[in-house]
Amino acid sequence: MIRFLAAILLSTLVMQTPVNSQQPTPSLPSDYVLVTFVLRHDQSRNLEEITKLLEEGFWAKFPPDGITVESWYAAMGLGHIVTLRVPPARVREVNRSIEQNVWKSFRTETYLTYDFREIARSQREKALAK
Repeated sequence: MIRFLAAILLSTLVMQTPVNSQQPTPSLPSDYVLVTFVLRHDQSRNLEEITKLLEEGFWAKFPPDGITVESWYAAMGLGHIVTLRVPPARVREVNRSIEQNVWKSFRTETYLTYDFREIARSQREKALAK
């Protein structure tokens, strides 16, 4: 499912990118997708149990090497909210890392994400100008 969504997003972004662009750009949206994981604490375990499970490989294996962490927040009462910058060809690898290293400690939710900050800023400026 994530691979399907990533392919749709990628094809949409590629169509919006100029073909004859001469300027090299670092990591265009056509080169990656943002994937947000909500890692909800397993409340049937106490903190000591969760910490022990995470030390069994989570910190060494998530995210996989070479995957950029856009943001990582701990939300009280919820867990961790992690957004990764993932090349589309590596989405499966990131998914496997979640399955193998996270599911013992957290319940997970996964969302394909995009940066809305500039759109929100623009909309706010328009609203304030009225």
